Amino acid sequence: MLNLKISAAVLALTAFSLAGAAGQNLDVMSGGKAYQSYLSAPEGTQKKPAVILIHSFNGLEQGYKDLTDEMAAAGYVTLALGWQTFEKQPSDDTVKALIEDGLKVMAGRSDVDMNRVGLTGFCAGGRYTMLFLPQMPQFKSGVAWYGFPDMGGTATQPKTPAELIGQLERPLLILHGSKDQPSPVASIYEYAKKLDAAGKNFKLVVYQGAPHGFLLKDSKIDDSYSSKDGRRAMLNYFSDTLK
Repeated sequence: MLNLKISAAVLALTAFSLAGAAGQNLDVMSGGKAYQSYLSAPEGTQKKPAVILIHSFNGLEQGYKDLTDEMAAAGYVTLALGWQTFEKQPSDDTVKALIEDGLKVMAGRSDVDMNRVGLTGFCAGGRYTMLFLPQMPQFKSGVAWYGFPDMGGTATQPKTPAELIGQLERPLLILHGSKDQPSPVASIYEYAKKLDAAGKNFKLVVYQGAPHGFLLKDSKIDDSYSSKDGRRAMLNYFSDTLK
């Protein structure tokens, strides 16, 4: 029986202290172009888990940089890739190549354990998380925020995430709002049913009343319960899966 976890998970709140995390703007080279990105890392030279972060369709807003710092403060070397630096809607192949080049940046750092790398994304980035987690074995787990499991079928986006469920071998956390209009929660339930039928390792958290894009408000991290608990859930999931 499908176990859909409705409402927020009851998790201990991680105490964030941005002291000890160093963030910086960073150009990631991909396809001969410099993608304007942002990286933040905890202090210390010991090897740590890492996360690639894929922002929403609204760009690399300040809130995503703040979240990147927050994740670094929690112990993760985090790289937020500016995938819209040159195009509002690049092809899936272009974004995949950028993510692969982002992983090369991580591999070049002495403080990253490449056996413990996660992927997370928001809105379009949530779709990319659902789409690329099955295709990229470099990632050990993923967290998809209000993604689009059925978006695809075009020349630049040929596949939908739902089509690739059979290839998914890594655990996936899905965070969604019940009042999401661009990506109705009904489509997420259908995606979850397909994941369950295929015997895939996933967890679904639905926030009652939360709209699309509930992490941010006015380009900054929102103070809403769904935003705070979603961040808790993500960090706890990565803590469990990036071992």
